[in-house]
Amino acid sequence: MPIIKSAIERVKTNNKANARNTAQMSAMRTAVKKFENAKTAGADNVDDLYIAAVSAVDKAATKGLIKRNKAARDKSRMAARYAK
Repeated sequence: MPIIKSAIERVKTNNKANARNTAQMSAMRTAVKKFENAKTAGADNVDDLYIAAVSAVDKAATKGLIKRNKAARDKSRMAARYAK
């Protein structure tokens, strides 16, 4: 544990940011998995889940949690799967 006050504050800030980032990534992955599972099962609400998944990926890219190219790649794959 750091002794210097600014370092202590930095640790607290980093922990908060880490928790926030982890929650955001988890939400994104969950949205994508829900879409994938619904598409595989042939559920009725695939349209809503697709929109939610794309939105979650866009939000993660905007926040800097994933790179823009990864977001584009993921959205492209989901769009292809959605159209199938």
